[in-house]
This record gives sequence, C-alpha cells and structure tokens, in this order.
Amino acid sequence: MAVAHVDPVEGLEAPLLTPNGETDRSPDDIMETLQHYNSRWRSIRIMYLTMFFSSVGFSIVIMSIWPYLQQVYKTADASFLGWIIAAYSIGQMIASPIFGLWSNYRPRREPLVVSTSISVAANCLYAYVHLPASHNKYYMVVARALVGFGAGNFTVVRSYVAGATSLTERTGAMANTSACQAVGFILGPVFQTLFTLIGEKGVTWKIIKLQVNMYTAPVLFGALLGIINTVLIFAVFREHRVDDAGRPYRSINFEAEENDEAGEDSQESIDLVAIVSANILFFVILFIFAVFETIATPLTMDMYSWTRKQAVFINGLILGAIGIESVFAFLGVKILSKKTGERAILYGGLVIILIGFFILLPWGEKLPNIQWEEIKNNSITTTAFTGNLASFWRVQMQLPSNNSTEATGCPIVQSWCLHTPVISLGQYITADILIGLGYPVCNVMSYTLYSKILGPRPQGIYMGWLTACGSGARILGPVFVSQLYTHLGPRWAFSLICGIVVLSLLLLEVVYKRLVAFSVRYGRLQEQSC
Repeated sequence: MAVAHVDPVEGLEAPLLTPNGETDRSPDDIMETLQHYNSRWRSIRIMYLTMFFSSVGFSIVIMSIWPYLQQVYKTADASFLGWIIAAYSIGQMIASPIFGLWSNYRPRREPLVVSTSISVAANCLYAYVHLPASHNKYYMVVARALVGFGAGNFTVVRSYVAGATSLTERTGAMANTSACQAVGFILGPVFQTLFTLIGEKGVTWKIIKLQVNMYTAPVLFGALLGIINTVLIFAVFREHRVDDAGRPYRSINFEAEENDEAGEDSQESIDLVAIVSANILFFVILFIFAVFETIATPLTMDMYSWTRKQAVFINGLILGAIGIESVFAFLGVKILSKKTGERAILYGGLVIILIGFFILLPWGEKLPNIQWEEIKNNSITTTAFTGNLASFWRVQMQLPSNNSTEATGCPIVQSWCLHTPVISLGQYITADILIGLGYPVCNVMSYTLYSKILGPRPQGIYMGWLTACGSGARILGPVFVSQLYTHLGPRWAFSLICGIVVLSLLLLEVVYKRLVAFSVRYGRLQEQSC
C-alpha cells in the first residue's frame, strides 16, 4: 500500500488513510489512522514470525529423529519412525479446531500464548526421552504429538491475518504467511546441521540431568524460539480487524459485528467445488513433501552406507541449500504470477515435483552395500549379486569384516535391498533440487488461490479445514512412506508418488477454470496481485 501525503484531521492523533493511502474528507472513504495501520501490520508480521518459529520447531529434528530413536531404543525399526513423525500432525489436527474456536470468541493472544507454551514444554520433554529405563520411543511420540498440538496455532495465525487485512491486502498477506511456513519447514534442518558439530555425546548438565548433544540441542533451541515468540506476542501483538475495504472494526471477533457490505458478500455463495479441489491439491502437496522429508535420512543411510551423523549432517546441508533456493523461488513467483496467474504456476510446480520423483526412481545394475544383523559391523559390496539368496550368502562369506562401531548399509531385513539398484548421489541431489523448487511454489500458490476463492468473508473456519488437510497429509505421508519403503523399497514408494502427482495434475485440469477469485466470479473486475 503506497502512502501519499496526508493532512491532519481535527480531533485525531494521526491522519486517516484511504485504501490507496490518500486522505479524503468523505466519512465513508476514510479507512484508519496511520497509528492503527502501523500497529496492524506490526501484529501481522508477528504472525509471520509465529508461523516461521512453529515450522522450524517441526522440521529442526526431522533429520535426526531416526538416529536419535535408534540411540534411545535399540530395537526400533523404520516403520515406527513414520508414527513418530505423524504424531506431530495428529496433535495439530486435534488442536486446530480447538484453537480456532477459541480465537473466535476470545482475544487471539490467549490461544497463541497457550499453544506456544505447550510447544516449549514438549520440546523440553523430547530432550529427556533418553532418561527413562523403558518405553523411550513412546515418550518420543508423546513429545512430538504435543509439539504438534502447540502448532495448532496455525489456524489462529491464518484467521487473524485474514481478518486483519482488506480484500486488496489479503492475497499478499496470505502468500507471505505460507512463505514463512514453507521457509521454516525447509530451513529447520539447517539449524540441525549446525548442532551436529556438538556430536552424539555432547555435554551433560548433571544438576538437572540434561544431556545436550546433536539430538537434544535442536529441540532446546526450538524451546528458546518459543519463549522469544511469547515475549513478542505480549510486547508487540495487538488485536485488529478490518472489513473488506480496510475500515477498522471495533470488535476483534468475527461473530460480534457485521456490516451491510459483509452481509451482502456472505449471501454470495463460494464455489464449493473449487474449495474442495483446493483442499485436495493442498493435501497432495503437503503429503509429497512429508514423504520427501521423512525418507531422506533412511534412504541415504541405506543407499550410500552413511553413518547416522553423516546422514543428518549432509541432508541438513542439502535442505539448507534448498531453503536458499526456495527464497529465490518466492521472489520469482511474485513476479511471475503477475504475468501468468497463480493457476499456471501451481500447474508448473506440480510438473517439477513429478519430474523430481521420476528421477529419484532406482536405475542401473549396481546394488547397495548390505548390513547384516547377524554379523554386526560387516558391510558387503553386492555388485555381483544376481538376486538369489544362496549366491548372496557366498558373496558375504568371501568379504572381510569391518571393525566400524556402527553398522552401515542397507539392512538385510529389508528384502528389497537384495535386488533394488542404488540411487546414485547425482540422482538424489537433482531430485532434491527439483522437489525443493516445486514445493514452495505449490505451497504459496495453494494459499493464494484459496484465499482469493474465499474472498472477503471471515476465513477462520475454512483455514481450519485447510490446516486439517495439511495435518492429515503429514500424518499419512510419513506412515505411508515408512511402511512402503521398509517392505517394498524406493521403487514402489516413488512410483506411487508419481502416480499421485499425475492424478493431481488431472484434477487441476478439470477444475482449472473454477479456481478464480471470488470478485472475478461475481463480476468484480478489479483483481489485484499483491
């Protein structure tokens, strides 16, 4: 919003702004004081930061959950990893409608502070899961579920941003919110990478029995971010709500006040087919990235015989590079969307993701090194293996032992290791680049389209549905890939992902003409790109 020269209005502390930032003596055209405008946008930016911190809290441990689980619970397998990661989304799915309903009737500061406090406590619990003598993996599930419960404030954030922006501001604000979320998801592993320098042993604070190492330091850092966020909510955040034209409401909650214009808009129904389709597409996008994040560490440990520390460190570096890539993607999308529109960019993003997962399919003849459970510390080169188990045993008997303290390679319990070719490092990095480009593009465009389809009406309930779809995707994605990957291998897992993306592209083709802004659907010609 460009602010032009304004003249003081008698009786007011600051000039009043019209939608274009200009003054006008007509009472109907006067929007808000400059002081109110600045306070409103400071609060919106605190919501951006809240979204970013919550996203970092989720992804900062993604690369280390698997090796940490192996350390605290020696007999855990990869299938349980999916449940630990899915626990976050289960908690978020439960909490989202609760916090959303709470924010509709009470000041939003209340659910924001409570949810953030829950996340801080849950991160501290995660740092102590190694202490109990048994059932450690279940404590880990509870900790991640509570972190997810705290992340239910995503609904509060989105409903606040929707209610605190005018129609012309809303698209840009919602896009910025989703961008902060996506950047948080992607940059979290960068912090994790830095903490690998501490090592697995780390240091112990004996007084409080706290072990600070490469697995616990990230969640303690997440707890610190939560405390900072809470302080900012108390110090900077203020309750604001404006109508479609940008006029301030005296009430902060949706149910408490409606005006004639809002009532007129509410009688114009939204396109439910477009809304449902947008939710399905968003589900697929989150599902795909959840699969990508979940599988990275086990896949690289199996394919390249990396140790736990190597897998966490190198994947953290790769995702850090993807995070930088995503920043440029967001900048490019804002420019490109003015020329092509959001629908075309969403379609292109899905095509890029499809190419990325197709490249990730196993090709060639070389097989991965095998990790034998019965003979620890042995790794076997299997390039000559033909798929027959007896022949494979003969190869094993001819190889020298490895005195490494950590067994590496593809575990023999995963039968696909005996016949599935290695995914080359070049394939893996190329796929990372493509998926890392397609995901943020699709994420931002999904939120932008969704916000435009909904139009000027309060969006809290609908954003709750969208959050539930994203949570469902993050529940099913890790469980899907961990089970399928463990039993059938990467070829089946990534082939099915390719099929899902193709179906999503077909759905987008069918509903393409319906994914238009509310104002366009009802003949309102001014649709501005923000």
